Parts: sequence; structure tokens; C-alpha cells
Amino acid sequence: MIVDRQGRRFRNLRISLTSACNYACTYCVPNGKRLVAAQDELSAEAMARGVAYLIEAAGIERLRITGGEPLVSPKLEAFMTAVGQMGLEDISLTTNGQLLAKKLPLLVNAGIRRLNVSLDTLDASAFRGIARGGDLATVLDGMNEASAAGMKIKVNMVPLRGQNLDQVMPLLDYCLERGYELRFIELMRMGHLANDSNAFLQQFVSLQQLLSLIGERYEYLQADAPVDATAVRYEIPGQGHFGVIANESVPFCRTCSRLRLSSTGWLHGCLSSSNRHYIGDLLDKPRHQALPALQRLLVKALGDKQEVAFSGGATVMKIIGG
Repeated sequence: MIVDRQGRRFRNLRISLTSACNYACTYCVPNGKRLVAAQDELSAEAMARGVAYLIEAAGIERLRITGGEPLVSPKLEAFMTAVGQMGLEDISLTTNGQLLAKKLPLLVNAGIRRLNVSLDTLDASAFRGIARGGDLATVLDGMNEASAAGMKIKVNMVPLRGQNLDQVMPLLDYCLERGYELRFIELMRMGHLANDSNAFLQQFVSLQQLLSLIGERYEYLQADAPVDATAVRYEIPGQGHFGVIANESVPFCRTCSRLRLSSTGWLHGCLSSSNRHYIGDLLDKPRHQALPALQRLLVKALGDKQEVAFSGGATVMKIIGG
């Protein structure tokens, strides 16, 4: 077991199945260009082997499949089939929902029971402006079908001043009516926003601003959440829950248990750190050779974590998932 001086260890693995994405959201990429899969991405077999090694070397308990957009990857079925046999406590997936209805039978058969769907507005025109791709109605239909199939759905919204702040209440109402849990995500100083304070501050919406807005309509109470949760969670009695991932307002670095593996084989221990650790070459080695080397890299990755608060990073979020 690898533990740092604050008692943190890696429990949650987020694996970016591909860097390719069919969106080009304004807060993620500045130039409107969709990201394509890197030429040196790992195969499904290598990525699954990486998960197996990390379970043994780090004690990983939960896996979230991310991207880019994981549903565009041709590796999806083979990878999910492999990791579904590894005895993990939980396997979930984050998607923008554009291909959700089409891929739903595959997800259900693979045992996926929890989805996070990125959705920033219920206004079709604003949706196209933020995502720079996709179709809102297709996403909403996919969510309805997934819910009807028994999946638990959380909706991720990044509130942005001047773009979708007027959608906070409509989206909250929409989620409460359907039993989805809405998660507001404070804008992060990632990628192009890490070095552009003006652009960040012009768009940033804080936890307190969100709570003030919601409080005009609803009474809410703070709800329990796991110790290593990223979200501050609230209950609207009799109606449902919502949460705020308040990386700026209420930093959660002290209890972070997340490890990220990119589609090209790089481990990231912290979004605020530019450090990364390559394990792609270890995945071709037998277990007895790979594990000692992997554990040494995990010690370094755990040491990359911030002690108090997120400070931003130059890495583009789509490269390593959410």
C-alpha cells in the first residue's frame, strides 16, 4: 500500500480511453478544433493490463472511463469486457451523451450502472455555442433511455458567466424532475485558462454564487458525502440532491484519492502538476517485472499531489479526462 504523509492513497482510477472527442467545448479547447486520437494511443489490451497492474500495485477500487469522449473509441467494447472481470467495486463512465442511445446496449451488457453526462445548457442554440458540436435533443433522449434502462445518472454542468448562467435553475429543475443528480463544476484553471487570468475570472462562477441563486427558489441542506468526494453535496428535501465540485471555493486536495491514466500511457497524480510518469513500456513486461517499477512511479505520482488547494495546470483536460 502506497500512502503519503497526509494519509492519502490512490483508490480511484480515471482512465482516458481516447483523447478524441466529437465536441470542442469553449472551456476545454480555445481554438474550436476537435481533438483527435493520438497516433501512439495504447491498445485496449494494454490499457486493460494497466488497470490490472494498478489494482495490484496501488489498491485501486473504483474505475471511471473517460476521454476525450469514450463512446467514440473503437476500443470501448474490448476494454470494458476485460475490466468487467477484474472485481472492481464500481465501474462508471463519463460521456457527453451524443452517442449514448446508440451505445447503450453495449454499456448495459458490460455492467455499467452509473453515468456522468456532461451537459451545460438546455438551450439548443447555447448548447451548440458552448460544445461547438452535437445536438441537444439527441443527448436528452439518450439520457432518458439510459435512465429507463436502470442507470443512475449524474449531470455535470460548468456554469460560465456570459454563456449559461441563466441555465442553472432550468437545468436543476430538469434534473430534479427526472431523478438525475446535477453536479455544478467550478471552472478550472486548466489548459489555456491556466495562463489567462482575465478569461478565467470573466467566466468563473463560485460555489457561493450558485448557492445564492439556488436559494432564491429552494431550501437546501448540506448532505453527507464520502471523505474523498470532490463534490460538496446538498439535499433539497422531498425533491432530490445536487452537488458542487468547488475546486476553487472549497479545495479537496487534502483528501484526493484520484489517479489518472492517459490513453497514451502516462500517469497523472495531480491535475495541478505538470509531472507525468510513463508506464506504457511496462505494460509489455510480465507482472513480476512490471509491478516493482510501477510502484516506484506511483510513489512519485502520489508525491505530485497538492497539499492544500488546486493551483491550475497547463494540461488540456480532454487529454486526461475529468
